Amino acid sequence: MIIVTGGAGFIGSNLIEALNAKGVSEIIVVDRAGRDSSNLADLRIADFMRPDEFARAIERDALPKRIDAIFHQGACADTTCDDRAYMMENNFTFSKNVLHFALAHRIPMVYASSAAVYGASTRFAVSRENERPLNLYGESKLDFDNHVREIVASAESVVAGLRYFNVYGPRESHKGKMASMVYQLYRQLGASGRARLFAGTDGYGDGEQRRDFIFVGDVVRVNLALAEGPMRKGIFNVGTGQARSFNEVARAIIARIGAGEVEYVAFPESLAGRYQSFTQADLSGLRDVGYGEKFASLEDGIAKSVEAWDRESAPTS
Repeated sequence: MIIVTGGAGFIGSNLIEALNAKGVSEIIVVDRAGRDSSNLADLRIADFMRPDEFARAIERDALPKRIDAIFHQGACADTTCDDRAYMMENNFTFSKNVLHFALAHRIPMVYASSAAVYGASTRFAVSRENERPLNLYGESKLDFDNHVREIVASAESVVAGLRYFNVYGPRESHKGKMASMVYQLYRQLGASGRARLFAGTDGYGDGEQRRDFIFVGDVVRVNLALAEGPMRKGIFNVGTGQARSFNEVARAIIARIGAGEVEYVAFPESLAGRYQSFTQADLSGLRDVGYGEKFASLEDGIAKSVEAWDRESAPTS
């Protein structure tokens, strides 16, 4: 049995799709979304639980006796949320419960952290001096990472925290304003023929702010490799290691769909001091533990994504 928290979400459902492709369907999904979530409609799973039900099952030791891995992707991912109690309950307390259950039963656990922990930093190696979150979401992810750091040395099973950079790809249409900028630009171009990018800020020209954009299929492969391989413990960046500009993203989507143009809009005052104008994953930690796979280029990842998004938005008969 495999457990995927956040299994009805973006990365979680892509993980389940990959597991299904390997012939694995004995999967328990933990999510607030209903069992009838559109992201689960074409997937094979064994059971579905809400987070409170899952927490009670942990407390009562009522989960299956054999669990091969836990992929903990569930969290409050709203970077604008200012409700500290809600954020910490979901991203820290609940995560601790899952972690200590996994440790007690020696179950490999791979969990989602975030590049948001770096915040105002311009350096992106996994190191405390580079961790300067700009919002409550980033703080909550860093708090849990620090908890993992305190106990990971004594762990007798895999514990891998993955600091995701800007993930994009199929199955993210439900995320609304929290969807990747790649998907949002795709939607803008489809609706109006215009991709709206921020004007220059933080010393960057119009649309030249740069992020490390990573295709969700690559993120899934890292999750599976760390859960299924030799025992690895620690916190690892998951990006391509190559920053690309928002202009390049927009041009790649326009080239793929065959039409559109870029429009620059004023940088919103509400994001002043809370916005990462540059991110680029330092992959040395991931490479040091033996993960040597190449990552899709921005152009290849966008090509795959646009094809999938076109299918997702096509009317059904």
